[in-house]
Amino acid sequence: MKEPRYTEIATFMRAPLAATLENVDIGLIGVPTDLGVTNRPGARHGPREIRNSSSLMRGFNLGLGVNPYELCRIADLGDVRLSHRYDLEKQVEEIEAFYRKVKAAGILPVSAGGDHSITYPIFRAIASPSAPVGMVHIDAHTDTWGEFFGSKFTHGAPFRLAVEARVLDPRRTIQIGIRGGQNFMDGIEFSRSHGMRVVFIEEFAELGVERVIEEARRVVGDGPTYISFDVDGLDPVYAPGTGTPEVGGIT
Repeated sequence: MKEPRYTEIATFMRAPLAATLENVDIGLIGVPTDLGVTNRPGARHGPREIRNSSSLMRGFNLGLGVNPYELCRIADLGDVRLSHRYDLEKQVEEIEAFYRKVKAAGILPVSAGGDHSITYPIFRAIASPSAPVGMVHIDAHTDTWGEFFGSKFTHGAPFRLAVEARVLDPRRTIQIGIRGGQNFMDGIEFSRSHGMRVVFIEEFAELGVERVIEEARRVVGDGPTYISFDVDGLDPVYAPGTGTPEVGGIT
């Protein structure tokens, strides 16, 4: 029997803390930075707070009737070491280098940010122009903006950068829940013109969850697929802790 939840070192979902990258199938990783935000900061605290909150979770999934911890080796790999706390371009390099080691070890990463700018270096590490990944993306924003106030690395641009680097296949990408006044038409036009399937919140409400899931499966197919979930995809009534809240989200 495990110790009580309020004891020991907090890890993601009480998974064992891995000292090395050996003998791990799925690695839970924190990326505590929010240098890429354009509105409210605070996402850098995400990994720590998720670890604390997830201590309430049990391994058994009632809906699926399985315990994933019995099917594979899951461990908390700790946080990405970011030595350049005030240099986003250097952090992009550090994040990519860390995830390249994770990929080389054959580990499937599950990441907790941090703002959405962390996604681009993760893509560069896990994919390549010869083997790009598809994506299911739940968000209020497309995150396919161009340069913003002189920087190409922001939380609003990772998927544009990934497409331009040819590590994300836009034709196997679906963006779900897009809405709100903080989107740029430039980003929406980029997504559409490159073949991404954009599901605005109005269409989401019309189709319903089951049909949107079917559409996501159709778009991504059977190839390697990255799942990206931004908390602002949810309605801020239920999840206010985001840097860019948009009303009328998924509930």
